[in-house]
Amino acid sequence: MNIVKIQNQLSRFASERDWEQFHTPKNLSMALSVEVSELVEIFQWLSQEESKKIDSKTIESVKDEVADIFIYLIRIADQLNIDIEEAI
Repeated sequence: MNIVKIQNQLSRFASERDWEQFHTPKNLSMALSVEVSELVEIFQWLSQEESKKIDSKTIESVKDEVADIFIYLIRIADQLNIDIEEAI
């Protein structure tokens, strides 16, 4: 996975839509929190065992939320010039 390439793609995507003005670390952090909450909501009332054996429809929802979380993390790192690979 090429993090820098993904950051550049996301940056271009945001620039083309004039979203850069909204993509501040504060706003991106708040959006990230919302996406994490949406992931938590999927598992909220499941038992430990149920959470390990989710159906295909639910896994698709999980994939969507994980992708959204990843995108916001990449955008925050880009805005703050954080090298994710170095930070790990």
